[in-house]
Amino acid sequence: MSSGGAVRERLAPYRTKRDFDVTPEPAGGEPPPPGRRFVVQRHRARRLHYDLRLELDGVLVSWAVPRGPTLDPKARQLAVHVEDHPLEYIDFEGVIPRGEYGGGDVIVWDTGSWEPSGTDDPAAAVARGELHFDLRGDKLAGRFVLVRRGRDGEKDWLLLHKDDDAAEPGWDPEEHPRSVLSGRTNDEVAAAPDALWQSGVPAAEASVRLGREPTAAWAASEEELAALDELGRGGRWTVRGRDLKLTNLGKPLFPGRDGEPPVTKGELVRYYAAIAPHMLPYLVGRPVNMHRYPDGVGRPGFWQKEVPDHAPQWLPRWHNDAADPGETECYAVPDGVAALVWLANFGALELHPWTSALPDVRRPTWALIDIDPGTDSDFADVLVLARLYRTALQHLGVAAAPKVTGQRGVQIWVPVRPGYTFAETRTWVEKVSRAIGQTVPDLVSWEWQRERRRGRARLDYTQNAINKTLVAPFSVRPAPGAPVSVPITWEELDDPDLRPDRWTLRTALDRVREAGDPLAPLVGQPQELPPL
Repeated sequence: MSSGGAVRERLAPYRTKRDFDVTPEPAGGEPPPPGRRFVVQRHRARRLHYDLRLELDGVLVSWAVPRGPTLDPKARQLAVHVEDHPLEYIDFEGVIPRGEYGGGDVIVWDTGSWEPSGTDDPAAAVARGELHFDLRGDKLAGRFVLVRRGRDGEKDWLLLHKDDDAAEPGWDPEEHPRSVLSGRTNDEVAAAPDALWQSGVPAAEASVRLGREPTAAWAASEEELAALDELGRGGRWTVRGRDLKLTNLGKPLFPGRDGEPPVTKGELVRYYAAIAPHMLPYLVGRPVNMHRYPDGVGRPGFWQKEVPDHAPQWLPRWHNDAADPGETECYAVPDGVAALVWLANFGALELHPWTSALPDVRRPTWALIDIDPGTDSDFADVLVLARLYRTALQHLGVAAAPKVTGQRGVQIWVPVRPGYTFAETRTWVEKVSRAIGQTVPDLVSWEWQRERRRGRARLDYTQNAINKTLVAPFSVRPAPGAPVSVPITWEELDDPDLRPDRWTLRTALDRVREAGDPLAPLVGQPQELPPL
């Protein structure tokens, strides 16, 4: 059997336990070069325990140690031999969602290298039930022994430390609770996880980055953009280590406006590559709904939420285990410029992120106000309503920022602290909106159906619900000239030159360079909504 086949066979229990048939198995490459890494993860699942994992023959051979490894030579710690884990797990620190196998928070408590002692075949030593090995980590060092209790095949082992130079009587792992990667405790990781591990999917898709802090993966370099410009109608493009196949870059997707030429697919791809550092704060860690126009905006578009089978393995995904039959199960969760470029090449012109973020998609981090103009509303009416919201929110002391939609309206984004439910944010926005509507009743209708509004605007608070979305800041809209939804300042509501589609794909970058992003300081702000 090949080494790759052996790895797959050894990981079969891991995958079976985690309902691995949720998505097709990604194409496998060559097995990784042999290594001798180890990790100990402090894992608060149903019960607190430590997971000791040794890299061996392409997998992580694993033991759950309830009381944790210790340098105390007198200690005899129970170690339960569990299923082999994939190598991708070695640097996982974050949250496994509730309901998943092993749900709870995880930190990398210690990591480093290891070497077997007294054997040239550590796999055979494990099979025999006794492995001597040396650890070189940040916390753990010296000679350890794993020995099976009882007969072959039993899961209970003992972990002990030899009385050598690294031994330390009375050493307690609980006195050293912080991660060696981030310096954080389990409590801190649980409160603000950087990653999510999904147990029921292939290892290549299981880890989703949740961190909102910018990384190098968020931006294309000038050299990479220059290489993109040289592609012409298509070809292979590498950006931030990801290899993409770009097609039909010369294809017109948007009619021109004001006498300008049509906007091509290549321009769309380049725009998303260039705007990525400004757009990704609103996308990272969130499932995204795609509004696709693969044949251009001259033909009807369609919504697509499911990640297609042909998507690259590296595209981060979130698998919704709570999906009902027929509902979307696998969403894209963009984590960098390469993901945005892939979506643009896929014909996803508009991107609509969830207002909740992983790992808890039932708790919003934004409250949304959508001023939806009616058939008889003009932009002056929209501005009257937006200025009333400005006055109300300032009176309440609530931080928020508006953005033009790129079509006819204005939306207002309000950051909220972790813990609110959608019912709470929806009720709060409705109360504020009802007060606005009472001020100018001739401009507002509360009817759900557009044909019953008699041409008036609707102040839509119902978008505050799970999987209800508004277009992302800096997303392109499907109209001539490729207008863009752009955040603005409250003062710009008084600008006589303001239009909802003022900025386009060709001008939005200049706007950001000159004015920045007024919404950016509110990202992640843990705001308490005042009672009304």
